[in-house]
Amino acid sequence: MAGVNKVILVGNLGADPEVKYLEGDNVVANLSLATTEAYKDRSGNRVEQTEWHDLELWGQQAKIAEQYLKKGSQIYVEGKIKSDKWTDEQGQNRKKVRIRVLSFTMLGGKPEGSPMGPPSQQSHNAPPKATASAPVQNAPVMEEDPGDDDLPF
Repeated sequence: MAGVNKVILVGNLGADPEVKYLEGDNVVANLSLATTEAYKDRSGNRVEQTEWHDLELWGQQAKIAEQYLKKGSQIYVEGKIKSDKWTDEQGQNRKKVRIRVLSFTMLGGKPEGSPMGPPSQQSHNAPPKATASAPVQNAPVMEEDPGDDDLPF
């Protein structure tokens, strides 16, 4: 049986995209995405927990990210987990986990200082092109509901 490697995230960028132009027409953008969960602890106090994710976009997606995404932009991301392993100069084994973005959708309004361009909620898919698709209008909000459900387990 084949495995599944799929990640879906909605969050805000922690910094402007870092874009590198490589040999040929290859371009890569690295982004830092924050996702925050909020819940109430046993004492009834609201607790927020933020998780940071390293994202990697290639080709046309990277160019779009460079042009339209800014620190604070909210995006919806679909991708897969990718792990890199290496040995550093001191002989230590190192590992970095990142999300290889297959598609993303810009949410919310246009960040200040970004150029005019495609409207918010624009979707961008993996190579060879990044085209608009149906916008995410009212993305589902996952809420914990300790109430009854109809599940048999």
